[in-house]
Amino acid sequence: MVEQIDHWERLLVAANSGDARSYSQFLQEVTPVLRGIIRAKGISLGEACCEDVLQEVLLAIHVKRHTLVPGAPVRPWLYAIARYKTVDAFRARGREITVPIDGFIDVLAAEAGLDPTEASDMAKMIGMLDHRSAMIIRKIGMEGVSIAETGTALKMSEGAVRVALHRALKTLAVLRERHVK
Repeated sequence: MVEQIDHWERLLVAANSGDARSYSQFLQEVTPVLRGIIRAKGISLGEACCEDVLQEVLLAIHVKRHTLVPGAPVRPWLYAIARYKTVDAFRARGREITVPIDGFIDVLAAEAGLDPTEASDMAKMIGMLDHRSAMIIRKIGMEGVSIAETGTALKMSEGAVRVALHRALKTLAVLRERHVK
């Protein structure tokens, strides 16, 4: 490992002196190591973002390579750049966390169907209405009975059923707002 560090230092010193081959070899040797560091530190960033961070690190190395003092250890310098660029990526992303689910798509697929809690939620909310309003909501909204048939069943005119339906829906909206908060 010490040999590797000394080798990287020699390559970078030669690169800073204008040796393009040394610089190319340096980048080829440090890139897999940096990729591993970035993936370990930024595992929740996702594969594509880790590659973006790697490109940022390589660009920072290119821009700042002249700041490395000959004889100073290269590895801590590289790790610091990788760490800071990974932190910058987390900051830029904010609190959003992305987890790839491609491998779980078969396991996570839900069967199409009704929400099992929906009926009990509706029944609870409708139960808070007066008896007549609840009957109108159930008949028209849930059973699909027409306004005329609902009026006949409840001994009300169609106009009265429409007005009562409207009022019942308004009351349900108010009740829902109270329970959501």
